[in-house]
Amino acid sequence: MDYKKFYSEIADWILQSNQMASKHGMGSEIFWKWVMDSLAGISERYGNNSLVLEQVAMLHKWLNDFYVKSVMKG
Repeated sequence: MDYKKFYSEIADWILQSNQMASKHGMGSEIFWKWVMDSLAGISERYGNNSLVLEQVAMLHKWLNDFYVKSVMKG
């Protein structure tokens, strides 16, 4: 597995997730559908490697935790 390519893609995905959240809002169905579809695509591109699966699960949890905290503050 090309780890450099994978983590570069993850860094790009984080930037894209920020753009999607700004454009659609973290509470939107469009945003969360994009999150799920894009993370699934990354997993599939890397053959559902266990490291990749753990990473995408962590990214989803990170976004969800951030969203929950922001709603609780709001």
